[in-house]
Amino acid sequence: MSETLLKAALEAAARGWHVHPLRPRGKGSALHGERACPETGECTSGHRKWEQRATTDPDRIHQAWTAGAFNVGIATGPSNLLVVDLDVPKDKDGKGSSDAPDGATSFAALCERAGQPIPLTYTVRTPSGGLHLYYAVSPDVRLFNTARTVAPNVDTRAWGGNIVAAGSITPQGAYELINGAPVADLPAWLLSLLQSPATPDRAPAPLLIPGQGTRRAEVALERETAAVAGMPEGGRNNRLLAGARAMGRFVAWGEIARDVVETAFQAAGEAAGLSSGECRTTIHSALDWSIRTCRPRETA
Repeated sequence: MSETLLKAALEAAARGWHVHPLRPRGKGSALHGERACPETGECTSGHRKWEQRATTDPDRIHQAWTAGAFNVGIATGPSNLLVVDLDVPKDKDGKGSSDAPDGATSFAALCERAGQPIPLTYTVRTPSGGLHLYYAVSPDVRLFNTARTVAPNVDTRAWGGNIVAAGSITPQGAYELINGAPVADLPAWLLSLLQSPATPDRAPAPLLIPGQGTRRAEVALERETAAVAGMPEGGRNNRLLAGARAMGRFVAWGEIARDVVETAFQAAGEAAGLSSGECRTTIHSALDWSIRTCRPRETA
């Protein structure tokens, strides 16, 4: 298994993709978090996150993957990738039945509305039956993760995003390469859509600079997402719920846009090893509750 995963990591790096080790049979980073940082080696001048430490260096990859059967993560931003994640919705019982369209159906409808064919490219099937579509992005274009803002059950991974590489194994199954074609360029119409600002659920207050949050909201978001990403198995979902609830008041007060909060917690939850669908459900529920129940800013 270690040799197979090492091969998968080297193959990804040979394509120019920056890889980092994930927990064996898991999706969370196996690299140390900020709280456990030894401040040595790469972190001598300060903690470096997994996205900064992901590499294409074969020697470093050999050193990491000969130490254990780590799954392979790809840091999409440094790899100049935009990965479209097409999810399969599940009901509350996890039996796979739902009235919501799956990500592939939503993405096909999105392409149809744009008057464009589905852009074929390097494609990986996930253990749940979803798809990861890989697209190349110019180094001078900086995109970030999205969660359900493009279409139902359609997420995207770019800067700040991690994607599990083909060949990785989880208890639910394997990530399987189903189309090894060269990675296609991100279509211009999709790039334009991703660069368009999302509309927040509530109009921002005058103190909110478009695309940014107040300083205290940004500090709170950084603190809460770091706590989620560094949470060990057993308390991850509860910590995600608590963190998103803590941020809901800032969204309600217009100090930060909801989609910014959702995207940040989505990345943190997945980095901790939670599934994409589980993160979305928890974040959405927590923010809805917090926004509905929070006190006015003047009395808080």
